[in-house]
Amino acid sequence: MPRLLLLALVLVAAGCGSGDDGDNAAAPPEPKPTAQAADFPSASGRTLPDVINGLPSGPALAPSVSILDKGKKNRVAFALFDDARKQLSGAPVALYIGKTDGSGARGPYVARDESLAVKTQFRSKQTATDPDAARTVYVADVPFSRKGKYAVLGIAKLDGRLVATDPIAMEVGAKGATPPDVGDKAPVIHTQTRADVGGDLSKIDTRIPPLAQLHAVDFADVLGEKPVVLVFATPQLCQSRVCGPVVDVAAQVQSQVGDDVAFVHQEIFNDNDVSKGYRPQLATYRLPSEPWTFVIDRSGRIVQRFEGAYSVGELQRAVAKVRGS
Repeated sequence: MPRLLLLALVLVAAGCGSGDDGDNAAAPPEPKPTAQAADFPSASGRTLPDVINGLPSGPALAPSVSILDKGKKNRVAFALFDDARKQLSGAPVALYIGKTDGSGARGPYVARDESLAVKTQFRSKQTATDPDAARTVYVADVPFSRKGKYAVLGIAKLDGRLVATDPIAMEVGAKGATPPDVGDKAPVIHTQTRADVGGDLSKIDTRIPPLAQLHAVDFADVLGEKPVVLVFATPQLCQSRVCGPVVDVAAQVQSQVGDDVAFVHQEIFNDNDVSKGYRPQLATYRLPSEPWTFVIDRSGRIVQRFEGAYSVGELQRAVAKVRGS
C-alpha cells in the first residue's frame, strides 16, 4: 500500500474508557462555516494567480484526504500550518480550485471548523502525550466537475488580513482500485476479537491502553445484522499520527450509542510489526492510506466513509443516519 506524500494532520481527540453518555447521544448539528463567501475574493472569470494577487504568503495547506470523486461535493479535510509547523485553528478560511496552470478558478468554498476534542476518559496515551496535538480540523465541501489534476489553494484571514497558501496538486478520479464508496456493499472481512487472542488485546490493538469494546465482535458476524462502524487504524504505528485520535473519537461515540451500533477496530500491520507487511483485510478494502472509517447500515451498505481525520460531531452525525436502520 503506497504511502501518500501528504502533510499529516496532527490532531487531538482522545480515547479509552467506557460508560454510557446517554443524554449526549444526540448528534450535534454541523458547525457553521468560519465565514461567508463574500468575505473572500470571487473567482468568477479569474485565474488562481488573479485571485491571490496582492495577498501576502500565508500558512501551508495540508490535506488529509487523497481520494476525490468527479461530479459530487467532496469532503476535503485539511489543516493549516505556520512556518514553525504549528497548526492554526479557528481562522476563517476558504478553498479555491483550478486547473494545474491556474486557469478556470472556482471558489471560494468556505470551510467549517470541526472540533476534535474528546472527554478525558477517552484520551489514549498516544494522543495525550503528543506535544503537537491540535483540537480541530477544517472541512470544506468542494465539487469537482471533471477527472484529472487540480491546483488547490486556501485563503485565510489571520490577524485581520487575508493571506494565501501556495497551491498544491490534488487528483480527482484516482486510477486503479479504490476503496468501496458510499452506496456500495461493504466487503466481508473477519476481524479478530478479544476472545480470539485469549484476552491479550495488545496482539490486535496498538492503542495504549487497548479498547476491549472495539474488539468484542467479528465484523463478519455483525455485517448485515446491525449497523457497524469499521475503523482501519494503527494508533502506535501510523505514520500520519492521525490513527490514534481517530480511534479515540470512535471510542467516545461508541460509548454514546451503546449496543445499537457495533464498533470494530482493525489494525494495519501483521502482528503489529511494520516489517511484516499489511494485514489482508486492507487489501480487501483497497486502502491506499490509513486511517479509514466506514459507517455501514443494517443491510450492509456503506452510508458514510472518512479518509484520515474527522471530528466527534462528524462521526456522530454519520452514525445517526444508520442507528435506526
